[in-house]
Amino acid sequence: MSVLNSAPKFASNEGVLDALTSALGAHVISSSEEHGEIILTVKRESIEDVLRSLRDDHAYQQLVEIAGVDYPDRAERFEVVYMLLSLTKNHRVLVKVSTDEDTPVPTVTTLWPVAGWLEREVFDMYGVTFDGNTDLRRILTDYGFEGHPFRKDFPLTGYTELRYSEEEKRVVYEPVKLAQDFRSFDFTSPWEGADYVLPGDEKADVPPVDKPKVTEKPADTGAGKAADAKAAEGSKANPPAMDKKEEGK
Repeated sequence: MSVLNSAPKFASNEGVLDALTSALGAHVISSSEEHGEIILTVKRESIEDVLRSLRDDHAYQQLVEIAGVDYPDRAERFEVVYMLLSLTKNHRVLVKVSTDEDTPVPTVTTLWPVAGWLEREVFDMYGVTFDGNTDLRRILTDYGFEGHPFRKDFPLTGYTELRYSEEEKRVVYEPVKLAQDFRSFDFTSPWEGADYVLPGDEKADVPPVDKPKVTEKPADTGAGKAADAKAAEGSKANPPAMDKKEEGK
């Protein structure tokens, strides 16, 4: 069988962390290898230069994704994570920068046009702005949407409810109205030996059995030759044949 491509699924990380950290120099704040991934945290203002170097000098040609993370307790609460892939090395690297609600991150649409869509998603979900992105509009939420849904302080219910009104024959926005407050369902599974009465079992008030009843042989269950013969009475069916060993039980 011929092998079309003998390259491993993912290239080894051996030596990559030290090489990239050395090459990027003062741009790097910290670097680590976690869960099999190379992670570089760099200065926010250097992100365009860092990604250009990784693309042009280290063969990380493809920008796979830009994601956001919210850490409300940090002074710079947001992380923007760039995920790069080297098609020639079959290797990935993550690059992170930190920012706050008011400080923009330099755009990388100058390096990858697709970054325009990815930056719009981070802006829509987290409110992070990107300096130099000429089309920084919401991309997933509706027109007039308030807030940014992936922030940790965004309410689970949102601020408004969108529905189609049969009376007005159009989509309308209304304040969120809950029929009841959020409840905490903390039930114990009855299969784990619950000691309470489930709805509908009020009449099943029987004492617990110390020793469960077991059957050691067919005769204890009412099965056997006699039971088969009785069941066959009044029908044309014949009871099944049993061997001598079974008859003696």
